[in-house]
Amino acid sequence: MASEEYGLRCLLQVARGHGQAPVSVPEIAAAEGLSLDYAAKLLRQLRLAGLVRSRRGAAGGYELGRAPAEISVWSALEALGGEFFAGDFCDCHPGARRRCVRNRDCSLRALWRRVQSALREALADVSLADLARDEQAMGAWLANRPAVPGLIQIQGGPST
Repeated sequence: MASEEYGLRCLLQVARGHGQAPVSVPEIAAAEGLSLDYAAKLLRQLRLAGLVRSRRGAAGGYELGRAPAEISVWSALEALGGEFFAGDFCDCHPGARRRCVRNRDCSLRALWRRVQSALREALADVSLADLARDEQAMGAWLANRPAVPGLIQIQGGPST
């Protein structure tokens, strides 16, 4: 999850400069406390997904590939690491055997599929433009959003 968090932060740095001059890798790395190499790697992933584009030269750097309102948090996370619980998730957890002993019948797999679906639905509905708010305003905005069906509310909120 670290690359998704840092990559999203790098993308927000680029979004803050939207419509202005491109933002350089050193500027992004310094603003987020990342190494140049790591910031460049994350920005490359975002570029390959079409979320940012790069400009070469002395005044070069990164700019958004489209308007902030058109880039969802989900699309950024997908570009940076893919799904949280991909279809082959269970293949990574076979225990001491070649194949998971629960390969044909697994209640956990059903849970992970539902969590994946809820995450996708919730995060696809939040854009970079939405994230331009400060923390307090973002919290208030999120509190007034309709609940995602099937998503468990945290911190004592109602379950759906």
